Amino acid sequence: MDKESLAKACTIARGLSIDAIHACNSGHLGLPLGATEMGAVLFGHALRYNPADPAWINRDRMVLSAGHGSMFLYSWLHLAGYELPLEEIRNFRQLHSKTPGHPEYGETPGVESTTGPLGQGVGNAIGMAMASRMAAAHFNTEEHTIFDNKIIALAGDGCLQEGLTSEAAALAGHLGLDNFILIYDSNDVTLDAMADATQSEDTCKRFESYGFETHHISDGHDLDALATAYDKASNSTSGKPQFIEIKTLIGKGIPEVAGTAAGHGEGGAKFAESAREGLGLPAETFHVSDEVKAYFASHQKKLQQSYDAWAATFAAWKAANPEKAALLQSGLDNEVPDDIDAAIPAFSDDPAATRSTGGKVLNAIASKMPLLISGSADLHGSTKNYLADGGDFSRDNHTGRNILFGIREHAMGAIMNGYAYHGIFRCSGATFATFSDYMRPSVRLAALVGLPVFYIWTHDSVGVGEDGPTHQPVETTSALRCIPNLDVVRPADAEETVGAFAAAVERTDGPTALILTRQNVPGLSSISVTDRREGVRKGGYIAKRENDDLRLILLASGSELQLALAAAEELVGGVRVVSMPCMERFDRQSADYREDILPPNCTTRVAIEAGVSGLWHKYTGIDGRVVGIDCFGISAPGGTVMEELGMTAENLVATAREIL
Repeated sequence: MDKESLAKACTIARGLSIDAIHACNSGHLGLPLGATEMGAVLFGHALRYNPADPAWINRDRMVLSAGHGSMFLYSWLHLAGYELPLEEIRNFRQLHSKTPGHPEYGETPGVESTTGPLGQGVGNAIGMAMASRMAAAHFNTEEHTIFDNKIIALAGDGCLQEGLTSEAAALAGHLGLDNFILIYDSNDVTLDAMADATQSEDTCKRFESYGFETHHISDGHDLDALATAYDKASNSTSGKPQFIEIKTLIGKGIPEVAGTAAGHGEGGAKFAESAREGLGLPAETFHVSDEVKAYFASHQKKLQQSYDAWAATFAAWKAANPEKAALLQSGLDNEVPDDIDAAIPAFSDDPAATRSTGGKVLNAIASKMPLLISGSADLHGSTKNYLADGGDFSRDNHTGRNILFGIREHAMGAIMNGYAYHGIFRCSGATFATFSDYMRPSVRLAALVGLPVFYIWTHDSVGVGEDGPTHQPVETTSALRCIPNLDVVRPADAEETVGAFAAAVERTDGPTALILTRQNVPGLSSISVTDRREGVRKGGYIAKRENDDLRLILLASGSELQLALAAAEELVGGVRVVSMPCMERFDRQSADYREDILPPNCTTRVAIEAGVSGLWHKYTGIDGRVVGIDCFGISAPGGTVMEELGMTAENLVATAREIL
């Protein structure tokens, strides 16, 4: 390690952060200045990466969980040679720049995940570490090692205070993820106050209890100490994930705020000129010295040599293992078999819970997609998404396709995102619909980024019955529909469930939520198998066409479609029934298709769903009605609850007659 050159790089990196945040008068200086030496050791010494191939599958992945410190990452990515020119540093937090306020995956080369909500990056990194172990187990051979990378997360006090981090770290320790290194920027500061106002734990002992090997660095600005600690952690043979607590001075380089809560945000930017002078920087802002440029150019050559050696190994592996190579490429390309539907036979009309059907469908799809995995928050027995021949992912079995997350819904969501960021495996996860609230922040980020994960959320309505209102998600489905880019699919019967799962795995530009029943629902054989499967893919379709001039449209999703079909028989004549399992998919169809399903000249419409009514008005309009449940549920047998709360064909008929 060239300590002298890296020390100079630290000064340059501090200057870039000060200048960028001062220029826009917005951002967080504390971490970029306090953790600078960590960046120097990581990007100038320890990490394996290739700026010319940012997506290199065996790169070490560094996730900045404390995403508010984004200028730390941008400064070092720029110096390291990524396609992030100085002009982008100048445009920090500006419209359409590659340097947004918090790191965003896909916007900036070298950014491994979208972070900012604290703790998410830790969960994402643990998901990546699990995926890397799984990839090594699937694809490494005795002759060729193509996966042996490290996953690093840099977190602050706030990240470690979040419950998500505890959930995910406990699982990482249990699984013995010795390819995961968690670096803790321990600067003793949170936003409102010094950290001792809200914490007094021994953090190293906490992580030891999780099953981590721990290291403590008392001076986080000592390059030698940092490099020694990282190398020790990286080369450990303990079989444990690694935790490095590093004591730093937040806002180092700006004496007026360093070491205080005021140093966390942009407060120190007003001292930019004096700080730059104190650091020995020239008057020119956004300065990068020739010496630092030369150091990283030389470092890139060393990294390129390592990359070239791996590339030669990879080429030999591909030649020796064409089937494995094809499978790996299919995962990287997010390939989905063309014959998904053909793998799933038609179901009988016998009543069945869509959760039970879903389990059968998932297993059939998994037989065609060997890189598909399925996890659950301790509810495989209830959510029915266990892959029968998949085995369990564990400390001793990294090929297992079932992930036992434990009762850790939030960690499950963040880890699923980590699998998606890793980019080889298709990940699904399950819990009860009402408990999706525990993982909602991770779901939102999956939607924001466009990650192709899918959720299996069962026990979808007041039909849950005896479990009562705590487990009856009356508002949940609509709340999920409010998340942009999340497809929410609530199928009505077995064949719609087939279409729902097929739609979920076929979608590669965002997440999908599958909302499934616990109670049995009948097979709706009056609708063809093709119409049901393809109708779900389109989000909405005609389940029953009118026999006369159209005078009324009944809309329904999920278990209430059977009620709409029964009501249509009672109302007779010009009544159309529309199944609307996925509003988001329907809204993406062409205007011609949508108007064919919901003709604008028929404004007499009634929708029914066992949940809050509000969102349905976009289809029923001001002249229509919604039969919904705008209150919490009650504890009683499911059928009794549905009847008590108006989820009946009779109530739907009566409501329709009021407006006919």
